[in-house]
Amino acid sequence: MTSISSNSVPSYCSIPIVLTDHANAEKEVDINGGIYSPQTPIKKSVFRIVGMTCASCVSTIEKFLNAQKGIFFVSVGLIQERAEIKYDPTILNELDIIREIESIGYEAQHIPNGENNQVRLRVGGMTCVSCVNIIQNAVSQQKGIVSIVVNLSTEIATVMYDPEYTGTRSIMETITGLGFTAILDDGKNDESQRTFQILELRKLRNTLIISALLTLPVFLVGMIFNQIPQFSVLYECELVRGLSIANFVMFVFTTPVQFGVGWRFYKNAFKALSHRVANMDVLIVLGTTCAYIYSVFVLIYAMVHKQKISSDSMDLMSAGQVHTFFDTSSMLISFILLGKYLETITKGKTSEAIRTLMSLQPTTAILLNIEEHEFGEPVVLEEKEIQIDLVQRGDVLKVLPGAKIPTDGVVISGSSSVDESLVTGESVAISKKVGDKLIGGTLNQNGLLRMKAERVGAETGLGQIIRLVEQAQTEKAPIQGLADKVSAFFVPLVVIFALLTFFIWIGIATSGISIPNATPIDNPFQFALTFMISVIIIACPCALGLATPTAVMVGTGIGAQNGILFKGGSHLERTHKITAVVFDKTGTLTNGKPTVTEWEIFGEDKNKYKKNTPSSIEVIVDDIFEKGPEIEVDPNRAAFFHLVACVESASEHPLANAITNYILGSENIQRENLVQPEDFLAVVGQGVQAVVLSRTLIIGNARWLAEKGITVKDSLASVPLTEILKPKELQVDDLDKKPNKKVDHSEIETRIRTLETEGKTVVLVSIDNMIYGFLALEDEIKAESRVTIQTLNKMGILSYMLTGDNERTALAVAEQVGIQNVFAEVLPSMKSKKVQELKQQGHVVGMVGDGINDSPALAEADVGIAIGTGTDIAIEAANIVLIRSDLRDVITAIDLSKKTFRRILLNYLWAMLYNCLGIPIAAGVLVPIGFQIPPMFAGLIMAFSSVSVVLSALHLKTYKKPMLEIQMNFQPKGFLHHRSQTTQQIQPVNDMDFEMKQIAGEAQ
Repeated sequence: MTSISSNSVPSYCSIPIVLTDHANAEKEVDINGGIYSPQTPIKKSVFRIVGMTCASCVSTIEKFLNAQKGIFFVSVGLIQERAEIKYDPTILNELDIIREIESIGYEAQHIPNGENNQVRLRVGGMTCVSCVNIIQNAVSQQKGIVSIVVNLSTEIATVMYDPEYTGTRSIMETITGLGFTAILDDGKNDESQRTFQILELRKLRNTLIISALLTLPVFLVGMIFNQIPQFSVLYECELVRGLSIANFVMFVFTTPVQFGVGWRFYKNAFKALSHRVANMDVLIVLGTTCAYIYSVFVLIYAMVHKQKISSDSMDLMSAGQVHTFFDTSSMLISFILLGKYLETITKGKTSEAIRTLMSLQPTTAILLNIEEHEFGEPVVLEEKEIQIDLVQRGDVLKVLPGAKIPTDGVVISGSSSVDESLVTGESVAISKKVGDKLIGGTLNQNGLLRMKAERVGAETGLGQIIRLVEQAQTEKAPIQGLADKVSAFFVPLVVIFALLTFFIWIGIATSGISIPNATPIDNPFQFALTFMISVIIIACPCALGLATPTAVMVGTGIGAQNGILFKGGSHLERTHKITAVVFDKTGTLTNGKPTVTEWEIFGEDKNKYKKNTPSSIEVIVDDIFEKGPEIEVDPNRAAFFHLVACVESASEHPLANAITNYILGSENIQRENLVQPEDFLAVVGQGVQAVVLSRTLIIGNARWLAEKGITVKDSLASVPLTEILKPKELQVDDLDKKPNKKVDHSEIETRIRTLETEGKTVVLVSIDNMIYGFLALEDEIKAESRVTIQTLNKMGILSYMLTGDNERTALAVAEQVGIQNVFAEVLPSMKSKKVQELKQQGHVVGMVGDGINDSPALAEADVGIAIGTGTDIAIEAANIVLIRSDLRDVITAIDLSKKTFRRILLNYLWAMLYNCLGIPIAAGVLVPIGFQIPPMFAGLIMAFSSVSVVLSALHLKTYKKPMLEIQMNFQPKGFLHHRSQTTQQIQPVNDMDFEMKQIAGEAQ
């Protein structure tokens, strides 16, 4: 039998394997007509297959692929629509396999990393970045592990693995075998996480209490009672010669602290060293064990030689005395536990933001069972409270005043105000009525609502926010690599420095060198040992390890509270480096809701074609209307708008929707009367083309029409539209040959340029290669756009606008918002290249967009920023999501990134200064001026070094976002006064308006 076994670390998309025949390990194997040696590389990849309908399809695919040279194994799942395939990468690749599958009539797509599973584990017992390295090194050596990332601050390990070779249980056993705890992180309401943290904190607190109770007598005897004459009997009275009551008491109480309470340090240190890694536990064990063993040795030596010894470890230079360090050993362990306990509490506060978001999730919902009636209001048959996990899409839910919105949905009955501040950061309550969207977890204030559930569970906006924040807090920031590198050699260097300190002081003490401000040294070994222990204990890699993740946790949490979602620590770090921000125009700088403001129809001959009655419309445009309208309209206008609506209604582009909505809302044309267009074609960034009633319509920008040979100069319509729609026998003879004297092309071109200069988008309408009119659309600029650009300019960050609009329109909008750098007439496919060009110029580029066509540019940018109201694809491609869709949050994101990065640098500076100054001082460089750090105080300082870093990170919680006031009465220069000088704008809004214009024309 042939088996597959791994001999190397898997790649990102596939796993290299080696083919081995265990029965004939040295022989070649014959598979599918090919001869393969034991060293033949094999890849495993997963594909999605579309088009399978039954088991016969599965059998067909498997048989066909198994017959192909280089394929060793095929497993196809019908329900999952997935195929797992093992093959020789030297013969074929993923694209070859896709082509093979498609050759037999099925669609196939390679799923990157689809062969791997991912698990999140909550790991307990980590003390410093060395612990992280121990876990990562041990797990990554396990067969089948693709990647592992362990975050010290969140205590989360994210492991990607190949289920063929390992599994969650094996990974957890590896971690627990290292002396840590590991449980599954299911991510549901994080109850298990909170319980786990509470249990860990409670266990640590109980251990600290026991240690403190046992250390207290040692502290009193070793440092307090020896200063009180009434307790002198403890030091003078000896149980046996050389063993005083004081030293006996300290020995009895210190031993359980050293080997009972401190056993956790021994266990972790042993397992770390067994993996050839030294961590904080190794330093603690070295320091406390040296103090304890030396003290025991001194006791034994004193009892053997009948020598009196001192219990005062603080009096290190007294002549004629030998000292014990029992109080040093027990107090060190207690201080370290105290520091760990405080660190755990403060670290818990760094994740308050995520817990706040989780607390917003409702636990129950009120489900309504409704019976619909053809006439009248729906009737509620049943009302019951259910668990939130049981809510399904389409359920009708009741939301009481003061209750939380149970899930994402839409209002179907009632009205109210909803407080969305905790989710979006918007402090003002939002008014909600029928048809408005609701966000799960927000608070209904004063009205009774009925809603229909649209997204449930992890799909809800709140669920996605929580997932993104968790992802951001778990991912390592690049600057964390500094701590990882330092931790690799930190402990060994500390041990070497401690030994060097010991031997230097031994040399000084034995050489007879006089030390200023110090009494003569009677016991050089004990004297030197004290400094060595202080050096070992005061050194702390924990502060380095916590410098980045704690700041990232707080920073991402603050961002979420302000409506800004960073998808990872790397994005939070990179954002502060931005030197250029590129803005998409539509939907980003503007509201993304264009409206038709002007239109004009050419080819009208008002002297000849007067206002028609409904009956005449039926004759002229009989093919358009199923029945004649009940009101009087101009047939030329009706035909024009009807044809345009037929084409535009088939497009999903915002401009097409705006035109369709305008026509259906203002032109008395019903949607049910629209004709389905034929040969419909939408060209991204250009326009649409289709055939309606045998007439070819091209609707788009002037550039696109010019490419087709259709221009305002040469292709203006010369006959009314209704005339060309008539049957041949009803058309006026030679009317199409008469020149159009009513419309001058130069006047039209001037009018179009004027509209574009005002920032409007002009869409030309061509019917059978003749331009019959245009529509001008305006997208209102967001109120906050200008102040955002102004602030970026003050920050020294360049602003660019990227749009598919013509240059005149683009420049007009850019001038209104204050942008000086414009990329106009850029096709969606070229947007990413413009971003690439800026990057090549040396800029760190931030791209802000909202649409599907922005996603490549968002992905290409160093930092992609998606507007929260944008498309799912754009949000998925971005690195930062602005929930509130407020452009001022771009400033907040950059500012928060800068503050967070400065805090990280400050944490690193403190951690480095602490070790660079603390270690030499503990080594005794200040002894000549009479200052030194006893070992127990070194332990206290070390314990609080980590706490200080976490407290520094928590200082970010005082962050206040920049307050940018919107200029309510902003009037862009050069536009409003120019608007008054424009040529006459023809914008009929009703029949009366049209009739007045027609009368004026007749009078002329």
